[in-house]
This record gives sequence, structure tokens and C-alpha cells, in this order.
Amino acid sequence: MSFPILIRRIHLYLGLFLLPWFFLYGVSSIPFSHNTFFQQRYGAAEWSVRFDRAYELDIAPEASPRQVGERILQDAGLTGAFGANRAGDGRWNVYRHDFWSATRVTYFPDRKRLLAEDRGFRWDHFLTGWHARGGFDQDSVLEDAWGVAVDLVQIGILLWIATGVYMWWQIRQLRGWGALALGGGVLSFAVFLLAL
Repeated sequence: MSFPILIRRIHLYLGLFLLPWFFLYGVSSIPFSHNTFFQQRYGAAEWSVRFDRAYELDIAPEASPRQVGERILQDAGLTGAFGANRAGDGRWNVYRHDFWSATRVTYFPDRKRLLAEDRGFRWDHFLTGWHARGGFDQDSVLEDAWGVAVDLVQIGILLWIATGVYMWWQIRQLRGWGALALGGGVLSFAVFLLAL
């Protein structure tokens, strides 16, 4: 097999392999771009109270939001991927999520209260959750596997781009049209990058 044919095969099979991922990131971008439409259609996210109870947690000054969030979730009897932060008013917010649902746990140190609320399923949240999920900050083999898969997809996309550019350059009669397409893409990207 010659090198040009090998490049074509790599490009073809990478494109087929990456097709679900392109579809995922393409479709899941729609709610980001059309947030107003989804807000008008579905309204604000509806949260139902799971519990609101007395709670007190002694938080060490050097404790990170992740450590505090992990302890709050443990005390609330919840598990799963989460993010945590401390709001300006002193309360602690812990957001536990998966692709299908979310639970928001808020600790109010001044009132010594712990509030847990669940959000029901919505297509726009489902899609943006797919799009934005990534990283290796969760303590889960499955979460790490997702992060590795996303990294491999990123490498695959870069390789797919490189093989596409190589194939374009090999067809002399199409170099002009290809340069026009590539230049148009770079120019439109640069305009938005500098203007926005």
C-alpha cells in the first residue's frame, strides 16, 4: 500500500470513527447558540426540594472547595461527579450531575441549613452536559475513561485534519479551490476572534 493510499484510508476510517463524536459536539452546540429559544420554550430550570434540614459543618480554613463539596455530598448521602464553590455570601454550592439529571446542594453556614434540590430532565441540559463534560477531576474510573476518550477524539480530529490537508495538496488542480476554502475559514475565524 502506497503512502497516499494509506493517508486516504486513515482519513476515511478516522472520519467514520469520529462521526458520532462530530454529531455529539455539533448537536450539543445548538443549546449554547440558541439559549434564548430554549429558555422561552422550557422556561427556567425547575428544581424540586429533596430535603431541607439542619446541618453544621466545621470547615478548616485551608480546605479546598472540592474537599468541602465531597464532605457535604457524603453527609447528604449522595455520590457521583460534582463541582463545588463558595459564593460571595458565604454559602457553599455543590452541583452533582450526570447526563440525565442534576442535584444542587447548598450549605448555609450562617443558618446551619443544608438544602438539596433535584432538577428534572431537559433536552437542552442533556445536550450541554454532553458537550461540556470532560477532565480528570472526578474520583471515578469511568469519569477518567470519558476524559481519555475525549483526549483520543481530539487527537483523532487533529490527525483527520492533517490527512485532509495532505490529500488536498496532492491534487494539483484543486489547490486553488482548496486554498480559497482554507483561507475563507481562517479569515472568518480571525475576524470573529478579533472582533468579539
